[in-house]
Amino acid sequence: MEIRPIRTDQDHRAALAAIEACWGAPEGTEEGDKLDVLLALVEIYEAKRWPIEIDETFDPIDVLRYAIDELGHTQAELAELLGSRSRASEVLSRRRALTVEMIHKVGEAWKIPADLLVRPYKTERAA
Repeated sequence: MEIRPIRTDQDHRAALAAIEACWGAPEGTEEGDKLDVLLALVEIYEAKRWPIEIDETFDPIDVLRYAIDELGHTQAELAELLGSRSRASEVLSRRRALTVEMIHKVGEAWKIPADLLVRPYKTERAA
């Protein structure tokens, strides 16, 4: 098992490909151990490369915008997860609150921890 530190975006992409190749490997096997180590390295690299500073004003919509602006996701992907373009637009403009089902779908698909998406936030009334 040859695993090296992740220092560049190219290393990051290679690690993600390796993770995909061993995804689902049973715990305790060589492939399972490789998967665990790669996941830890990717998590550390991503935290350094794309830090998310959480404070009182940081809310779920900020998380979604960050995922779209910095992590390569798109509003079209969000629309597909939420069921329609208008629903995604309403959520991003704070006119519609995220539901538990929406939080689950986005969290699973985009690998965003649910605790970042369940924080309370204010919605604005539609004009």
